[in-house]
Amino acid sequence: MEKVAQRCIVCEQEQNDGIAICEQFICRTCEQEMVHTDVQDEKYPFFIHQMRRIWLRKDA
Repeated sequence: MEKVAQRCIVCEQEQNDGIAICEQFICRTCEQEMVHTDVQDEKYPFFIHQMRRIWLRKDA
């Protein structure tokens, strides 16, 4: 069965492989990068901002 491309809530690119959290898609690449990003990394706040969009869309 072929996976359907979905738009990643983090990078906003169409991807086939990833996970869904509260019906929002995160591609495998972003998931792996987030998991391995230290809280002191300059990209950490970006990931937090993007993840907050999950709850904003859920409550909208």
